[in-house]
Amino acid sequence: MKKILAVTLSIVLCFALVACSSGTNQASVEQPGNSENTQASQPGQVYKIKCSISPGGLKPEESAEIMYTDVFKKYVEENSKGAIVVEMYPSNQLGSPKDVVQSIVSGNVQMGLYDISMITSYYPNTMLLATPGLFKSVKECDDILKSAWAQDFYKDIKEKTGMRLLGAHSKGFRCFTTKNKELKTYKDAKGVTFRVMESPVYIKMVEALGAHAVPMPGSEMYVAMQNGVVDGQENAVNNILQDKTYEVQKYLVLDEHAAGITGILMNGAFYDSLHGDLQKVIDEAHELAVVEAAKVIENRNAEGVELLKEYGMSVYQPTQEEKEEWQNTVLAECEKFVRSEIGDEIFDGLVKVLEDYRAKN
Repeated sequence: MKKILAVTLSIVLCFALVACSSGTNQASVEQPGNSENTQASQPGQVYKIKCSISPGGLKPEESAEIMYTDVFKKYVEENSKGAIVVEMYPSNQLGSPKDVVQSIVSGNVQMGLYDISMITSYYPNTMLLATPGLFKSVKECDDILKSAWAQDFYKDIKEKTGMRLLGAHSKGFRCFTTKNKELKTYKDAKGVTFRVMESPVYIKMVEALGAHAVPMPGSEMYVAMQNGVVDGQENAVNNILQDKTYEVQKYLVLDEHAAGITGILMNGAFYDSLHGDLQKVIDEAHELAVVEAAKVIENRNAEGVELLKEYGMSVYQPTQEEKEEWQNTVLAECEKFVRSEIGDEIFDGLVKVLEDYRAKN
């Protein structure tokens, strides 16, 4: 009897060990990110980065996004010694910015360069950076986006969404354009229909001017302006040039109501799957690429207004008082809205960082 019992217990124990072993193997295979690249780095393994950007058909010196990705790709492929291959997908080939951000979250796309407001639905606190009237200059914006405050902000994005921000930078200040009506003061915007990004802050901003907001992807904007579906739009001078907005818009007012901010997004699980040397290559490539992209932004914004005039746009430079009226009008309503959405603590935290920065500069 004892012998039978011992045999029975042995059989049960074997089944239990097999079941535990099976469960452990299954868990090790299921990696976050739904990407073939999320496994731990192995010698000789080649990793693929699908990188999506909106511009296409332009030279690197005409587009900060194209310059960034060209420099990034070259550095990564050379310095990883072929361990990482970067595939570029310009002209929204992988879908709209909203769709691609979803793919970056899920891991089907590893990387993308988009306006920071595109991740608001995943991380509402990015509404803070989109608040009109908050930043006063490109340099100020860039310095804050490299600060210790920003590093904590990016870390929280990674923890909450799985997306890693390699960094963010200003692409210039956003301004309004129109097709049939010249805008000089903020009162002129009343009743105008503007295309805006799919962001609640920009919708609120246009409504604060007594105007009508039509959110839509950038890929649909040109035709919408051409066909009169919308009267105008708002963007940085650099984007007005690269999107050829000047072909379907007559007027530009340099109100500079908000800082345009580009975020360099990467799937966090993909980045974490790389061993330290390859992560270092990614980080170094980003640092080099963002410097070259900044040069394009500076040059295009400096020369852009004159180019737009040559292309037939009528450009109005508001007085300092008029510019402050534009900015204060949209800031008041947008700040109230953003605070109601994300709370006072994080908003006050950035305001304090800005106050300290301005006191030193």
